[in-house]
Amino acid sequence: MAALACANTTEEKQATTEKEAVPGSFPIVIATWDVKKATAKAWEVMKNGGSSLDAVEQGCMVEEANADGQSVGIGGLPDRDGNVTLDACIMNPAGDYGAVVYLQNILHPISVARKVMEETPHVLLAGKGAEQFALENGFEKVNLLTENSKKAWEEWKITSQYKPIINIENHDTIGMLAIDQNGDISGGCTTSGLAYKMAGRVGDSPIIGSGLFVDNEVGAATATGLGEEVLKTVGSFLIVELMRQGKSPQEACEEAVNRIVKKNGDRIKDFQVGYIAVNKQGETGAYGIHDGFVYTVYQNEENKKHVPEYYLKS
Repeated sequence: MAALACANTTEEKQATTEKEAVPGSFPIVIATWDVKKATAKAWEVMKNGGSSLDAVEQGCMVEEANADGQSVGIGGLPDRDGNVTLDACIMNPAGDYGAVVYLQNILHPISVARKVMEETPHVLLAGKGAEQFALENGFEKVNLLTENSKKAWEEWKITSQYKPIINIENHDTIGMLAIDQNGDISGGCTTSGLAYKMAGRVGDSPIIGSGLFVDNEVGAATATGLGEEVLKTVGSFLIVELMRQGKSPQEACEEAVNRIVKKNGDRIKDFQVGYIAVNKQGETGAYGIHDGFVYTVYQNEENKKHVPEYYLKS
């Protein structure tokens, strides 16, 4: 059984520091997992004068349109009834927030979330109401269940066993944070959620403060992994508040993971949670419970996958 370690060694902390982005060099994009096409798109938007908000929307859209990913948008793995249901949220530098939960038949939930933020008096729309709002605003109805995802679902039905898989959690949430050339911060998060989940399940990704939080005076954070555990600790908000108190993005991510570990004991061997964060100066941080979590940073003309430190050592 893996042994638990309460903190990194001095050598590990030094290695983590070396992976942090160089402060003050904008624009910068950081996203969960190895999503270089998505970060490249976001970077391109900002290099051409676009805002961080435009960047995260268009960056997230790249993964939503990736049918081969089986994680976000079209091709996402369905719930146990065979329905692909999507969650997404977006935040701008002013602290405005929009989200959709349990959205079906719409390719780009991140864009619907932005419409909710900018064109309604609300911050979150759900289910059929979210779908109706999207259709009324010009979004097309799309069959999101691809043949590959349908086949995987039909194979799952043979046993109907549900168990999250470490570093997959039966999905890959895409969380993206960006700082544009004006130094303004935005964030977005989009997912098809846990595969073969109960109908109606909503995770952390679209919930402000859990899957994503942005404070333009301080920084931003986003999460991936088992959303139920992120929700219980309001992890992204916690990270931003820790940065407000003076912790680095790396220290804040580590503390947020430690909170989950303390609440779960040996259960942490069964699930993954990973966080990424960026502060106002452009310093980044990332940390997970298990090995295997990765993230992508595009800064200083370099688009690179990074491997963060993690809590549970073998």
